[in-house]
Amino acid sequence: MLGDRRPPLAPMVRKLMLWKKLSTDEQEAVLLLPYRLARLEPGDYIIKEGALAEQSCLLLSGFAYRQKLTQDGARSISAIHMKGDIVDLQNALLGCADHSVQALTTADVAFIPRDVIVELAFRFPRVGLAMWYDTLVDASIFREWILNIARRDAQARIAHLICEFGVRLETLGLGDRSSYEFPMTQEQLADATGLTSVHVNRSLKELELRGLITRTVRYLVVGDWAKLQRAGEFDDAYLHLRRSETFMLN
Repeated sequence: MLGDRRPPLAPMVRKLMLWKKLSTDEQEAVLLLPYRLARLEPGDYIIKEGALAEQSCLLLSGFAYRQKLTQDGARSISAIHMKGDIVDLQNALLGCADHSVQALTTADVAFIPRDVIVELAFRFPRVGLAMWYDTLVDASIFREWILNIARRDAQARIAHLICEFGVRLETLGLGDRSSYEFPMTQEQLADATGLTSVHVNRSLKELELRGLITRTVRYLVVGDWAKLQRAGEFDDAYLHLRRSETFMLN
């Protein structure tokens, strides 16, 4: 249906189709949404905490992250987003942003007015259900990250995040779980796992010494997926990729 032309909002259709089978008319309705393209640099805000959300943002390339700050400026990263993610759909539906979203790398994005997203969801209920499912999976990932920070040791936290990143990239057709671009610095990994940069550095070295990973500058190769999976206590059930056919009914 999309052909070789690849309309700008095609990644949004692909992502929604993970959760719900959409008709040609429903796919076309998504592709015809009004949007504004923008190029963001690392650290640029997609939305700031406390701001009124007047638009949703589709990530067309690169990576972004959700974060909150304590009063003294300490940062907690609660999610990483990649191509095809509607990174602030929750904020758009809630109205006021309760956290910030920033570009992790240079990123191309499409800003879509909030009102047309809401109108689309009601006009095409299956599209609305796919969006709803997408936010529920985001919530499932958040719960897993809380467990990761609260109960796993340092090495397991890092291994788990590496496994999740690889599986999500592979699912979206953006890479292979055994070798991929890993754009996070050690400081960002620390903020995503509740560790210090020293602990992150030590854990990465231990994983390398065990032959589980090899790193170069922002690139990662998995030496033994099964062992890395065990080290991180990783089970991809929380990503809901093996979803019930119930959610795929026409």
